[in-house]
Amino acid sequence: MHLRLFDIIVIIFYAVLVLAVAHLFQRGGRTDDDDFDERIPKHRALPWWAIGTSLIAANISAEQIIGMSAAAYALGIGIAGYEWLAAFAIVVIAKYFLPIFLKNQVSTMPQFLRLRYGARTQVTLALFWIALYTLVSLTATMWLGANAVHAVTGLSLTMSVVLLGLVAGNYALYVGLKATHFTDVVQVGMLVLSGLVMAMFALEQISAGRGLAAGFTALTTGLPGHFHMILQPDNPYYKYLPGLTALFGSMWIIQFSYWGCNQYIVQRALAASSVREVQRGMILAAFLKLLMPLIVVLPGLAAAYLLPPLSRADAAYPLLMNMLPPGLLGFVFVALVAAIIASTGSTLSSIAKIITNDVVQVLYPKVSRRLLVILGRFTAIAALIVAMALAVPLLSRWDQAFQYIQEYTAFLSPGVVVIFALGLFWPRANETGALLAAAASVLGSGFYALFLPHIPFMVRTGQVFLLCLAFAIGGSLLTKRGQSGIDPSGVDFKTEPSYNAAAGLIVLCLAGLYWYFW
Repeated sequence: MHLRLFDIIVIIFYAVLVLAVAHLFQRGGRTDDDDFDERIPKHRALPWWAIGTSLIAANISAEQIIGMSAAAYALGIGIAGYEWLAAFAIVVIAKYFLPIFLKNQVSTMPQFLRLRYGARTQVTLALFWIALYTLVSLTATMWLGANAVHAVTGLSLTMSVVLLGLVAGNYALYVGLKATHFTDVVQVGMLVLSGLVMAMFALEQISAGRGLAAGFTALTTGLPGHFHMILQPDNPYYKYLPGLTALFGSMWIIQFSYWGCNQYIVQRALAASSVREVQRGMILAAFLKLLMPLIVVLPGLAAAYLLPPLSRADAAYPLLMNMLPPGLLGFVFVALVAAIIASTGSTLSSIAKIITNDVVQVLYPKVSRRLLVILGRFTAIAALIVAMALAVPLLSRWDQAFQYIQEYTAFLSPGVVVIFALGLFWPRANETGALLAAAASVLGSGFYALFLPHIPFMVRTGQVFLLCLAFAIGGSLLTKRGQSGIDPSGVDFKTEPSYNAAAGLIVLCLAGLYWYFW
């Protein structure tokens, strides 16, 4: 037990604050309709700065901080490529994807699939997303959160999972299977602040009080092998980040799937008042992504310097937390756990909405509202129980849960990117091609995982992407052209000079970072 009395006081104060904010701003109390709130504001009125910060708030999570820090502990700064390359992907999506979405008044990604292809594509992808959220997102969240609870409190991993699951489930029910926007603001702010506290404290420990710059210099000198963006084939972690293949190949499929086709992320951008406003917000988000490794990567690098070799990299961030003085430990710990609970609630909310709005209502349009509420909650609770049951036996076999998340998310990413890209830019694409692409993505990735496990998952992702593309094009050309409710004609892809200048600056920053840490 590493918590002291001051830490416990901080934890209690924080918990009371978050619950008070949730209670204060729940308008009219909790109702069944909370489970079916609109996925975006009814009026597109968010200013650019709110869009940019909201995108980052939706992206950053406690499991990302623990998971990416673990990856940095093991393989070094190369893992920052997930953050830095996202900046350029955001720029491209803002220029070419979002103008089509906004012109056609698309509100959700499942809605786009229904309008562009049909109900079968909507339901198929919805079921895949439910499986992904349950078996990957929720399971990894339970595991990484349990590692933090285990390291700080001394509880077993299994008991930590059970405790987290019970608290997260009750929290989700208390706020209506969704965290309020106001508690999200509090928790994301505290999570970012706690990440900065961890990074600064670790650098001060490394420099023995001589300052942050001295600490970073000592870190780069003491761990020269951890400061290369491009891993060589003889690196033991090459399988996770296969050199130039990651830089010029499959990393982009992952980025475009997450930032351009993910409802949880894209809904923030779709709440803009205009295309120009959303593009300004996306540029802000891209610049913020360049800074994110300070919070999610630097603590893992510092842990590799300060901690002895660990059997599991996922323990790096929690063990680094234990070096904090009383008070600070309580603050960082409760911010981390509270954010895990909140992100679990958001995931449960997504599962409930997908099963009701994108599966049940599509297949059975006349189903009652009350039954939809029951089905949504039952599915969310079942997903949480499955994740709790699988977390320890499944993730304990992995050195890094972050790599588990990326590898199994990539089962769906190639097909999703093909379906959306062709749907946006190739009028001939139809539902047959889309369904074939989805099947090829899951089955092709599964074949590689079972029979060719030695192939790095990023190499697999690129090859499966080409397979999905071939199936989607072939299936579309060999069958009748379907009806589309999406009209890409007449969309203005021109951007403001300030946008072009900012995009150029981002490219220069990326080139400089990769050159410096090559």
